[in-house]
Amino acid sequence: QVLLVESGGGLVQAGGSLRLTCVASGRTFPMYTMGWFRQAPGKEREFVARISWSGDRTSYADSVKGRFTISKDNAKNTVYLQMNSLKPEDTAVYYCAAGTTPTGTFSSWGQGTQVTVSS
Repeated sequence: QVLLVESGGGLVQAGGSLRLTCVASGRTFPMYTMGWFRQAPGKEREFVARISWSGDRTSYADSVKGRFTISKDNAKNTVYLQMNSLKPEDTAVYYCAAGTTPTGTFSSWGQGTQVTVSS
């Protein structure tokens, strides 16, 4: 079982930046992918970004391309989400996720961290 703990959420004005951090512990090997999802009030959870364990492949939701950057530090079992040019519509609970099988399916989830962007 992989334990994921997120941090870095908070309140920021529109146009500002935040960096989310997710630390993985427990059964972290093998790990094939890690990612970020978000859920706004009254909406379904949606994909934000993902990165391969090697770090050579990333993908993003269209809504965050050019503004968010996902990165990782394998030595620290940590994945980051740098969020720039934040918009009020980015307000949500952000969840870290990990995939421990070659299919890339996310099977472990963190508890979430709140991001609130004021206009």
